This record gives sequence, C-alpha cells and structure tokens, in this order.
Amino acid sequence: MSERLMVTNPFSGELLGEFDYDSFEQQQDKVKRLRAAAATWRQVPLTERIKLVRQGMEYFEQHRSKIALDITNQMGRPLHQADGEINGFFERGNYLCSIAHETLAPDQLTDKPGLDRAIHHTPMGVIYVIAAWNYPLLIAVNSVVPALIAGNTILFKHSSITPKIGAHFQKAFSCLGENRDLLLNSITSHTTTLQVIEQLPVDHVVFTGSVSGGRKIATACASRFITPGLELGGKDGVYVHSDADLEAAVASVVDGAMFNSGQSCCGVERLYLHQDIYDQFIQQAQKLLTEYRLGDPCQSSSSVGPLAKGNSADYMLQQVQQAVSLGAKILTGGKIKKIAQGIFFEPTLMVGVDHQMEVMQEENFGPILPVMKVESLDQAIRLVNDSPYGLTSAIFTKNQMLAQEFADRVDAGTIFMNRCDYLDPALPWSGVKDSGAGSSLSKYGFYHLTQRKALHFKQG
Repeated sequence: MSERLMVTNPFSGELLGEFDYDSFEQQQDKVKRLRAAAATWRQVPLTERIKLVRQGMEYFEQHRSKIALDITNQMGRPLHQADGEINGFFERGNYLCSIAHETLAPDQLTDKPGLDRAIHHTPMGVIYVIAAWNYPLLIAVNSVVPALIAGNTILFKHSSITPKIGAHFQKAFSCLGENRDLLLNSITSHTTTLQVIEQLPVDHVVFTGSVSGGRKIATACASRFITPGLELGGKDGVYVHSDADLEAAVASVVDGAMFNSGQSCCGVERLYLHQDIYDQFIQQAQKLLTEYRLGDPCQSSSSVGPLAKGNSADYMLQQVQQAVSLGAKILTGGKIKKIAQGIFFEPTLMVGVDHQMEVMQEENFGPILPVMKVESLDQAIRLVNDSPYGLTSAIFTKNQMLAQEFADRVDAGTIFMNRCDYLDPALPWSGVKDSGAGSSLSKYGFYHLTQRKALHFKQG
C-alpha cells in the first residue's frame, strides 16, 4: 500500500519508523489463521495454557530495557516511569494467571436430585483487542492474558502512536509451545478497523480509547450482534473531607492529576475541597507542584515528559483560557512550553472554577487540576455526579462510614478511599455513563471474555 504510518519521537522529533498499514485482505487472512488456531488452542488443558501464557510473559522481563525505551520514545513518558509499567504488567498478569483455575472452573449446581447441572465458561473464539497508547502494556495485559488463558485467540491492534508495542506482544504471545497464531499484530486505519468488526468473524471486541471512538466501535459491533468491552473517557472527581490526612491527600491527589502528564483516563480532573482545609491544601499543593521538572524523558531528572500528541495542548489551553475568562484564577502553570521538539503543558493548579466551565465538564487528558471549595459531603457528591463520565472517584477521610456513604451515592465504576488513580487486579475495572461498558481484570474480566454454556443432564 502507498499509505504508511510514520512514527516520531515526541521529544526529539526523530523518525522512529515507517510501517505499512494492513489491507482489509491481510486482515482477512489473519482472522482466518486465528480462527483455525482457536479451534486447537481451546483444546489445550487449562493448566497448560496458564503455564504457556506465563512463559510468554517472560519476554517482557527478558527485553525489559528495550520495551521501556520503546514506550518512552513513542509516547514520551519518563523512562524510569516506563520501566515501572513493566512491574505493573507482571502484577496484573501474574494475578490473572493465579485466579484462572478457580474462575474458569464449571459452576456445579447440586440442589436437584437426579439432575447434573453445570455452567461452563467457554472460549468466545477470536477477540479483537484495540489498545491505547497512554499505558501501552497495562491496558493490553488486562485483556490479552485472560483472553488467551480462557482459550481465545487475539487479533491485536495497538495505537498508531505506539505500534512497536504491538510487535512486542506478537513476539511474546503468537507462538506458545507448539501452538501458533495465537496473537497476531495488525496496523490498520480507523476505516479498516471498523470494516474488520463489521465484516470479519471476530467474536468480541475490547476497545480502549475516546468516547467518540467507543460509539463507533459499539455501532459496528451491533451490526453483527457481537459484544464490545469499552474503556472510554473519564473526568474523575475527588473530594477531600475536613478530617483527611492532609499531607497524604495532597501527595496522592497531585500525583493522580499529574502522573503521565495527566494522560490517564482515571486521572484526577476535578477536585472538591472542604472549606475547613481548603487554604492549607492549596498552599501545600502549590509547593508540591513546583517540584515537577519538565524535560527530556530519558533523563532521570525529568518528572514530566512531552505530550504524546502535541496538538492536544491547544485544547488544554482552550479550557484554561475559557475558565479564566469566566472568573477562574491560575495559581501555577497554565501555559504550553516547548523543549527541543517536545510540546509540554505546565502542571496547572486552578481555583475559582465552577461547573459552567469546560475545564470542569470535559476530559482534557492533561496535567490540569481545577479546584472548587465545598461546604459539605452532600454538596461534594452532587458535584462529583454532575458529569457525563463515571470511571473512578475518591474520598479522603478518616471516617469509613462517611466513605461508605460517598461510595453508595456516587455513580462511578470504582470508588477509592484515601487514594486515587490505581487499578487493583483483584477488582473489576469498569465505567458507567460515558466511561464505558463491561469489565476487565478480576474474575469478571474472564467472564467478559467467555461464553456461558448451560449443561442440564437428566440421569437415565
């Protein structure tokens, strides 16, 4: 094909590689191979599948430094943080391996004499995994490991920003033992991606990305009555109560807003502070933000790397400027900065905001922390829920009963107490409202990648 994908380093501007896009015909061939492989892979005993997937995971340790550098060079995260993502990859992957036997064992129903009844969790077939660039390993491992263990094969598409990570996943998982074509990487345009879903026999789609992209994926899936798993946007709100451990809350919230240059679907994008601790929190947060260092992501002194998509800074600036025009005040940051060829957005703290401002309503995917003062838990809950998104939310308090009330009343897939921006592999990762549908991680992640088969045997 004449069309090629050009991948550049967001800091240096260096061309990292040119990649051919797969044609629809090439995707047809890959899906055909994956379906053939799925027919035999599902017959491999579960114990053996778990062992082989663990062996595939070892590729990421054996090539650790190369993979971390590929993450940094493609999407700009500081190298020491990219290396930390590999630790998270193993934490999640190993946990999912450890629960697979119990999770995938048939559910036996024994309450009716003369009947053998059971519910089996069977493979779906070919899973189409479409992974995002902002956490290239973590987002992918959430689906790849349980899908393979459950007996599926995978058509794998990584973001056009991070295509080299897709190649790593194919090297790790395509061939396990004597089994071939278990995971095949692809580089496709948005148009071809939708054609694959609408026209080829994939059985389930896992998509991580924007709300608008998720709607297109869901529509394409509906045309064939196949199911999508969608992890979409977030505008996560956090409430800090008057009794919170202030130092710990400041550290956690600021990190939750600034880590990965704010490019996290579960990043803190709205903060509500009880009026009794408002001034202290703001003072400490300002001080902490001065310690962030923008720069070359390959240098250990850099804590904030360039934005993976330099043009996204324009939208961040638009949100900030609109808020200021309506009465908000910038305490730190608020500007675009260029270092080498990298586009950065300064870590930003804003006060005097309200819900009429876009910065409190629409996801910006940047290091911007807008803050509102509130008088009560009730007011905080009302404001947290005033959003089209519902991925995560958090409360900082020493009162667990208060935290439970917050959790009961807030509409979000995950509620944290005294922490934020974290995924526990033992718990399902899911969103409500525009933040998505379905679950990954935990036993429920396995259930979304399998079919239920009911067995009803009357003894004769």
